[in-house]
Amino acid sequence: MTVTIKTGAEIEGMRVAGRLGSEVLDYITPFVKPGVTTGELDRLCHDYMVNVQGTIPAPLNYAPSGHVPYPKSICTSINNQVCHGVPSDKVLKNGDIVNLDITVIKDGWHGDTSRMFVAGETTPQARRLIQITYEAMWIGIHQVKPGARLGDIGHAIQRFAEKSGYSVVREFCGHGIGRVFHEDPQVLHYGKPGTGLVLEAGMTFTIEPMINAGKRDIRQMPDGWTIVTKDRSLSAQWEHTVLVTDSGFEVMTLSAGSPAAPDPSRLAA
Repeated sequence: MTVTIKTGAEIEGMRVAGRLGSEVLDYITPFVKPGVTTGELDRLCHDYMVNVQGTIPAPLNYAPSGHVPYPKSICTSINNQVCHGVPSDKVLKNGDIVNLDITVIKDGWHGDTSRMFVAGETTPQARRLIQITYEAMWIGIHQVKPGARLGDIGHAIQRFAEKSGYSVVREFCGHGIGRVFHEDPQVLHYGKPGTGLVLEAGMTFTIEPMINAGKRDIRQMPDGWTIVTKDRSLSAQWEHTVLVTDSGFEVMTLSAGSPAAPDPSRLAA
């Protein structure tokens, strides 16, 4: 495992990329409503990234080993879609929940973040899943400090999600990030405390739990990218990019429109 440690100007480059990724989500927020297609959301985000920010959409034509190139600039995962949903002519309906996953490249650095959105009005059950998943992400973030271990993050997320009656997807995880989109380490959203890599100041990685209302089992759709729950239950995901600092953590994917962090009393996993 080769984990890159960022310093000085490298960290500043990551801050800029992270903020810009979050600002794409700020920009697109008013457009996420019933009647819009996910393809239109992709077009709007692409144009904003390229023409306004001067950033590169990292997912476009991204082709890890064993995958066909990803054809769009963002990921749009609706309802029972866990992650990597491909934008299309699908129209959002009232009550749909959707994750928009954004990664921009600015001056060679990647900023990776995602948020959940609701089209119109949805059910209390869907809103609770979204909220618990958001809190689970922040519970994981609050484990980050030098000397902690990756297993501490996953354990805290898993314990909170399962205590809330949900399941944690295990096949996908957070990841190191910097000049490379996906690098070491892998950041699991389940596990045992006191195990795994010891965190050091200067590490940057994503924490992005995928939480299902039903069972954790998933399957891949024929497009080679979209992942859905096997039991068709709803799934939610939130994502931030985090820096390990000398004394704790810094969330690098915050902007003016970012949702507020949860009440600290909710984060006592």
